[in-house]
Parts: sequence; structure tokens; C-alpha cells
Amino acid sequence: AFRDWGYALARREYDGSDDDDGGFRMTREGHVVALEDINADAFLQQILTNPGHYAVIATMYQNGDYVSDAISACVGGVGITPGVNHNADDSLAIFEAGHGSAPKYAGRDLANPSALILSGEMMLRRLGWVAAADRVLAGLAATLAAGLVTQDFHRVLEGAGTQLGTAAFADAIIERL
Repeated sequence: AFRDWGYALARREYDGSDDDDGGFRMTREGHVVALEDINADAFLQQILTNPGHYAVIATMYQNGDYVSDAISACVGGVGITPGVNHNADDSLAIFEAGHGSAPKYAGRDLANPSALILSGEMMLRRLGWVAAADRVLAGLAATLAAGLVTQDFHRVLEGAGTQLGTAAFADAIIERL
């Protein structure tokens, strides 16, 4: 039912039509947008083996959680995955780390703050504070390039460099702003 509703909406609102490959196409502001649907289990395999094929992924909440966690493994894990949720007309947004609260790391100076920092960077950019967002991004990139990482990266990245706790890692980013 959800799938059928989505295609009906695309046909009605955006003059979309079925294409020869079994997908769906529509033109918006001079650009062709191709829509396709796939079962979640098959999609997990597709996104991991061919991530460049997908520019935007729209899914129901729980499947989206599985997909985003799987994709985050391709970039270092959930510790670096930012998140944003916004309403349909994009007038409201909530920025958050892609992972949960990580209670097992609470008070232990082990958590990677990168996901929350990158969520803040996206918020600054959305607010039009591009220079501030650029500085935050550059500070994080310079810290990682210097080989300064949190325990999650140190554990999975060969030759990752120096392992820092949460506070020291944040301080290293601030020094490089």
C-alpha cells in the first residue's frame, strides 16, 4: 500500500511515468529523477556493493535505521555518521548523531563525538553560517589527518595513529579550527 501510494503521488504531483526498465521516471526543474523500489534485504546488499547508484534513499523508519547503520560501516562506523530529520516542507529540522546515546560509553571518555559534531556542522550550514560550518569540517578533517582518533577508529583502521579520549579528541578539533 505504501509503495502504491508513493507512485500515485509521483504520478499526480510530478507527472511521473513508468519507464522501460520497470522503474519510474519524472522530470523536475529540468532534471530527470529515477525512482525504483526494492525489498529491504536485497537493498542492503545493493547499497553495500554499489553505493554510488543511489543519491537519495527514502524508506520507512526501522528499515532506514538498518540501512543507515549498514552504510555507516563504509565510512568508519556509526561514530562518524551525522543525522538530520526534517518535515515535508523542510521548514523544521532536528540534527542528531546517527547512533543512539551509547550508554555503555557514558562517563568513560571513550565515545567518538564526530557524529554529533558533523550534525552541528550540517545545522550551521542550514542556518546559512557556511564559514563556521566550513571551519568545523576543516577542524575535524585536520584532526583525523594528523592521525588523532577515538577508540572506535583506532580499533578498526590500520595505522590509525594516536588514540584519544572523547575530551582530548574534541580539544584537538578545537585547536585546529
